[in-house]
Amino acid sequence: MSGWIKKTLVVALSAIAVGCATSPTGRNQVLLFPSDQLAQMGQQAFTDMKQKQNVSRQPVKNEYVECIADAITPYVPESVYDGKWEVVVFDEDQVNAFALPGGKIGVYTGLMKVAQTQDQLAAVIGHEIGHVIAQHGNERMSQGALVNIGTQAVGQILAANEVPQTGPIMAAIGLGVQVGVQLPYSRAHESEADLIGLQLMAQAGFNPRESVDLWRNMEAASGGQRPPEIMSTHPAPQSRIQSLQKNMPEAVSVYEKTSNRPDCR
Repeated sequence: MSGWIKKTLVVALSAIAVGCATSPTGRNQVLLFPSDQLAQMGQQAFTDMKQKQNVSRQPVKNEYVECIADAITPYVPESVYDGKWEVVVFDEDQVNAFALPGGKIGVYTGLMKVAQTQDQLAAVIGHEIGHVIAQHGNERMSQGALVNIGTQAVGQILAANEVPQTGPIMAAIGLGVQVGVQLPYSRAHESEADLIGLQLMAQAGFNPRESVDLWRNMEAASGGQRPPEIMSTHPAPQSRIQSLQKNMPEAVSVYEKTSNRPDCR
């Protein structure tokens, strides 16, 4: 690829690297969408999911998950959401959970086989709420909008100058954006949510040390069937464990100072 094409690509995508906001861990962010719009979208998506997926009718599981969530959500800044969070358990085998803007939390029963204690499940719920606190959904949407603008601009310049091999060049740009921009952003989001979740669970009185056990369980449950970290939207479990351990002393200090000790068994 010639120098002027590279320069054009850099100019077209440079806005991605310019932050107009700052995340809870100090990262620069581009946030183009109003928070109330994201909240409306989250609430609508949650309503749709409840209609299309199997909602658990088992009181014990629902009360267990809601107990953990209720212990954590008071520590979410009111600027993020100041109401009662809605918690739903989906009766599906997925090893997954999520939180959405607008005060929504979903947990799949498959996750409860891997998150074996209340502290481990608290690590997951704290992590998912961390995505909402850090406005990762807004950041990803904003990033996608800017990438589309940038790549369309490059394509128009290539076509206007009758550059040969335009198709392959644009395909290479697409892959470069995915590997060089979108996937690292995803991994950064996951790592950031881990650290926010670590603090939330400690504040709520859940043992933060069990977050490490959770990711060991996750790695075991995956059976080693993971893509290389550079091609994955999530950091490798060992990378997550190392990051959590690095930040563990502060979280343990918070945990030991709080008198909270939830009993959600």
